[in-house]
Amino acid sequence: MSKKSFKNMSVSNRVFYIFNTIFWIVFMFLILYPLYLVCIASVSDPDAIVRGEVIWHPVDFSLIGYSAVLKYKELWSSYGNSILYTGVGICISIAVTLAAAYALSRRHFPGKTVINLYFIITMFFSGGLIPTFLVMRDIGLYNTRWIMILMGCVNVWNLMVARTYIQNSIPEELYEAAMLDGATHFQYFGKVVLPLSKTIIAVLAVYYGVAKWNDYFTGLVYLRDRALLPLQTVLREILATLQVDMTGDYMMSMADSAASLQEAVRIANVSKYCIIVVATGPVVVLYALMQKYFEKGVMIGSLKG
Repeated sequence: MSKKSFKNMSVSNRVFYIFNTIFWIVFMFLILYPLYLVCIASVSDPDAIVRGEVIWHPVDFSLIGYSAVLKYKELWSSYGNSILYTGVGICISIAVTLAAAYALSRRHFPGKTVINLYFIITMFFSGGLIPTFLVMRDIGLYNTRWIMILMGCVNVWNLMVARTYIQNSIPEELYEAAMLDGATHFQYFGKVVLPLSKTIIAVLAVYYGVAKWNDYFTGLVYLRDRALLPLQTVLREILATLQVDMTGDYMMSMADSAASLQEAVRIANVSKYCIIVVATGPVVVLYALMQKYFEKGVMIGSLKG
């Protein structure tokens, strides 16, 4: 806002503008400072972190935490697993969500009201952990990679957002013209709906990608083989134990001496920050690349479907 515009405001508007600006500056600080603190703590000396000296800038710059993290082999194998689960999961989730959204967006789809009701019920009620576990085991998904990809494959809220987008952004006249030309539903969906749905595809990719990347509970419950664990499950174990083995084998459960135990705890104090930086990096990049689509996604969901 220019100085001239500010001067032309009434007194009440000036007061509101000033307090509104101060409020949002404070609000952004409360959001960004914890992220900044994690970053500077990850490159600070562990003893300085324990003493509480790391507040505004790194103290005694050190990469000892990153060195310990890079040597932890299981962390990197789980990193690869999470990339696989997220990438494949996004593709399958978007394909299934858009297909269902297209079907539910058709005016003359038989039983649409009943099917919509079934979807909505799942937003508020679930079968429970034990029944779901038994079902996943009986259909052969327990302790396989597919459980991480297919579990939570479709989010009903995302489905409703996609349906609303198709209904409001793609004219019904295109459907009628395509049908007159002899196109089938599959041809119309592939050649018309998908090319015109790039915005909602990007929005769904962010929503599903963040959910898949942050999913630790599925791996904790349904995976027994440690070679299949996602990054977030391993990260949870490391943060819970606060003990990272610098040799890169596994987390320390015992120490040969008080000195080695003290050193392990010292390294853990900084390694947990390094692990957070490494684990959240892809999500931050994804948000930055897709930021322009967030506002459109929120506006889509605000429209009546």
